Amino acid sequence: MTVECTAPSCKAPVWMQSALKLAGIYNILFGIWVIGWPNAWFEISGMEVPRYSFLWKCVGMIVGVYGVGYLVASKSPLKHWPIVLVGFLGKVFGPIGFLWAASQGELPWQAGWIIILNDLVWLVPFAMILWAAACLTVGRPAVGEPMTLNEAAGRFCLTSGETLREASEKDQLAIVFLRHFGCTFTRRLLMNLREMHERAEEKGARLVFVHMLQEGEEKEFMDTDGGARIADPRCDLYRAFGLGKGGFLELFGPKVWYRGGLAFFRGCGVGMLKGDGLQMPGAFLFQNGKILKEQKAESASDFLDVEALFGARS
Repeated sequence: MTVECTAPSCKAPVWMQSALKLAGIYNILFGIWVIGWPNAWFEISGMEVPRYSFLWKCVGMIVGVYGVGYLVASKSPLKHWPIVLVGFLGKVFGPIGFLWAASQGELPWQAGWIIILNDLVWLVPFAMILWAAACLTVGRPAVGEPMTLNEAAGRFCLTSGETLREASEKDQLAIVFLRHFGCTFTRRLLMNLREMHERAEEKGARLVFVHMLQEGEEKEFMDTDGGARIADPRCDLYRAFGLGKGGFLELFGPKVWYRGGLAFFRGCGVGMLKGDGLQMPGAFLFQNGKILKEQKAESASDFLDVEALFGARS
């Protein structure tokens, strides 16, 4: 399932501000507790009180300083996402470190209650703040209502100068909507550009690529003889064809990491972000202003197969 990222600015929902304020207050109080009563956690957990309590007090001081950072970040959570990221990483590695120490017998399992309060309860809100910040950083928020397919077909032009509707009245079009040009999977697809063009011609179709750069900028990444192109920097044509933004699993799920690793080691590599990093790809057979068949990606790693498109069900 894809989701639209429609946040128009760095203004965060109230719950994000409240979550960071609570985290800040908690961390400061925790720091005061550790510095003022350094032996309390060890005694409650049934552990031997450490000889060098000043080291534990230093931990309390660091946690308290984190709390000040969270209070600062609460003023504008999406703007101050690096502070949230540092805290999030600490809340990920803290439990990992505890699990390792407990499994080695260096800490008792009953001492883990502090990990729940200090780390685990904050993971979800911190992750949600970081995801919202990522949407603003690498995505392009949708502006206004989406065009109808008919409106978009009459407005967007191919590199040949004809509108999409005019081109579809002359030929059957195999339209491929690309992810951003730095994406491993886009780079893999473009490695087969010539072959895709030839196979589309064999099927009696004209190959058209839609990208998210300004017109002409795509020449750095694409063979200009590989097919017609349409520039869609605001992703309006993507939206008209029903292609939305990817959610976390669609963009970073296990399947994406697995296929991305295979593509990377096959020489596809990774490039700089060139386009909307959240936009999902797709492919369509389009004729006389109508979609005949479609192939929408369910994850960023789905390889759009133009030849298979001709045999796909609509």
